[in-house]
Amino acid sequence: MKERIVLLTIISLLLVLLYFFQNHMNTPCAFMTILIFMAIYTAYMQIAFKHRTRKQKKNPVEKNYNYTPYVSILIPAHNEAEVIGKTIENISKIEYPHYEIIVIDDRSTDNTAQVLENISKNYPLLKYFSRTKEAFPGKSAVLNDALKIARGEAILVFDADARVKSDFLKELIPALEPQQVGAVQARKVIINREQNFLTRCQDNEMAVDTHFQVGRDSVKGAVELRGNGELIKRVALEDVGGWNIYTITDDLDLSTRMQIKGWDVRFCPDICVYEEGVPSYLPLLKQRRRWIEGSIRRYLEHFYDVLTSKDMSLRVSLDMTAYITEFILPVWMVSEMIFQSYRFIKDDSNWILSSMALSTIMCGFFIVALFYSLRKYVKLKPIDNLKQSIETSLYIIVLWFPLAVFIIFKIIFLKNNMDWGKTQHGNAKNLSVEYEDKKDLQENKNETLIKV
Repeated sequence: MKERIVLLTIISLLLVLLYFFQNHMNTPCAFMTILIFMAIYTAYMQIAFKHRTRKQKKNPVEKNYNYTPYVSILIPAHNEAEVIGKTIENISKIEYPHYEIIVIDDRSTDNTAQVLENISKNYPLLKYFSRTKEAFPGKSAVLNDALKIARGEAILVFDADARVKSDFLKELIPALEPQQVGAVQARKVIINREQNFLTRCQDNEMAVDTHFQVGRDSVKGAVELRGNGELIKRVALEDVGGWNIYTITDDLDLSTRMQIKGWDVRFCPDICVYEEGVPSYLPLLKQRRRWIEGSIRRYLEHFYDVLTSKDMSLRVSLDMTAYITEFILPVWMVSEMIFQSYRFIKDDSNWILSSMALSTIMCGFFIVALFYSLRKYVKLKPIDNLKQSIETSLYIIVLWFPLAVFIIFKIIFLKNNMDWGKTQHGNAKNLSVEYEDKKDLQENKNETLIKV
């Protein structure tokens, strides 16, 4: 009910603002205001990134490889018989002095438990247990159960399809050392990028997400955890009460609650965790629906705490507020086009052409961001870069805008059914661990990544 009231208040204020612009001002001014704000904030992040890069070149900060806390690697697995064996094989090759692997069979109806039993004798660092059918569902509940038996000072969470290099933990763990840092997120990469159009767009989407996460990290803003490849200090996790079992996006909710408590979340773009992209449209729609709904709901749930927290830094608070516009913007644009179209049909004065032009400019903003991101992280040829920037922008608009509007409608009018919407793994059947290693080695030859 609290989420519904907060969202209704925000939407009502938005509609009042739109009405004011419609009747008392040139409505494109509203869009121009948003565009200018986005441009200024993006420029601010880019300047901060460049400044940090130059500073690090002049005075390189050496990683402290002597910081080696005991790490518990947690891998939730719900019906993951197709991939869990290869994942454990890969994760077991991590070169780090003190760690354990805990796999949680979460009420699986396939033979995940049997696979774990069969391979457990080959991996001395592996622990596993199965949750009963009566257990509370959801990844957060799974992780909280695993935390009870985990011995680590740091908790590393992987999805059941994760693949990493052997030095993943050695390179990631130093970023967790500073006292105020509560968690660190590795860069996510789609391993089956070239499977089809959708998987290619998802990898490009991850690249632009990396671009913005790096920017947010540069200004010490509200960096977000991404679920797969997140490393968390146990003391920070316990400080916020563990994972929230009533959220459908455990990672985003945890990020926000940690930042409210004053913990920093950092991002490491030079350390990658590989995962499968979703090759089919309907499962992808279901996954993104969960992501968007979970993200919006965590903002609504913690809205008051974000405004009143004495521990959250001003930079994190402003950064978080800026990024809330990514969900308000689709509603704003759709509402604006409906108002202008109605006026056009009624033959009243309208700004429909200006609104369409500014909407196109806003799309151009995302194309530019994608072009920069793909050049930096995917290393495409210029013509391929431009083509994929345009097609990925269209993919994002077609996928995210309708979903954002639908989710806002759902939160206001429908019951919260806590549908976690599990992502099906095991679709990238032609990719082996050897292929991944070759792919990663090739990336390292072709790109110079930012050291954090």
